[in-house]
Amino acid sequence: MNDYKDKELSLPQRKTRWSAGYDLAAAEEVTIPAGAVAVVPTGLKAYMEADEVLMLHIRSSLALKQGLVLANGTGIIDADYVDNPDNEGHILLAVYNRSRDPVTIRKGERVAQGIFVKYLCTDDDCPGGDRLGGFGSTGET
Repeated sequence: MNDYKDKELSLPQRKTRWSAGYDLAAAEEVTIPAGAVAVVPTGLKAYMEADEVLMLHIRSSLALKQGLVLANGTGIIDADYVDNPDNEGHILLAVYNRSRDPVTIRKGERVAQGIFVKYLCTDDDCPGGDRLGGFGSTGET
């Protein structure tokens, strides 16, 4: 990520031998007002094979203790998201604060878990077009 090239970032890592998810941390401090959504940058992008997807989930401790959830429930990063011309494939987290108080996420704080998953397609699947951007870009014509 060009914008975060010279900044010290926390690389995703699994914390235990049997952890499925890689912890993703905030690349900068973000304050999320009560009842609002804010975008938390990770400064990361992920390369995947064509039959893989990265599923993003809020860390359970943030959901239980801070009232934070991903705005879309589960984030989906498709393989063709990497290096898209809109944002270089920057993995961004849309986080909703459902609590009554503002919540500040500190730089380096682990916010979400990313789980790489293989998937199957139907025999008659025939998608078209190329990805050009980030949030909501595949629905644009």
